[in-house]
Amino acid sequence: MDSSEHGSSVSSTGVASGGTLPPGLTEEEAEEIQVELTKVEDEIQTLRQVLVAKERHAAELKRRLGISPLSEIKQNFTKGWHEVQCSNAYLTASATFEEIGRSDVYKRTQETLSQAGHMTSAAFSSVGSAIRNQFGEMSSNFSMRHSLSMPAMRNSPSFKSFEDKVENMKYKVMGRSNGESDHSPTSNNAPF
Repeated sequence: MDSSEHGSSVSSTGVASGGTLPPGLTEEEAEEIQVELTKVEDEIQTLRQVLVAKERHAAELKRRLGISPLSEIKQNFTKGWHEVQCSNAYLTASATFEEIGRSDVYKRTQETLSQAGHMTSAAFSSVGSAIRNQFGEMSSNFSMRHSLSMPAMRNSPSFKSFEDKVENMKYKVMGRSNGESDHSPTSNNAPF
């Protein structure tokens, strides 16, 4: 970017073309500041170009040494993690967590959460067994060929109950569509 490009941007600001000046600033001072600004912007552009050239040179040197971007990331990550582990904040937090881990409150909480996990697991297991039994009950009286057509299965109490629940869930999630009444759907409109 040369100074002629800066000159065109200067006139667009209105300072050099007779626009209003900030209070307490003469036209001569504004021109001096504008010249200095142009010089600084040129220096910034030069520094950017030098930086790009240096980055390219560094990348070429790394390539010649066999340092890939992935190995560089790994190295930076390892170095950063080591710095974190040596920091006072990390060491203090680690000591605090060790003290918490040895406390009675933590041990009781851990036991309680473990028991809750076992209870939850047992509850899900029993729900799964109940569902499996319901489907087993529905299909045990029908041959595979007959159950594929589903007319007899559709009339079973278990299927009707399941169908009603699916319809109600659909109604709650989707809401009323055009033309439906205000009450929730019934099993008369079988979705299957």
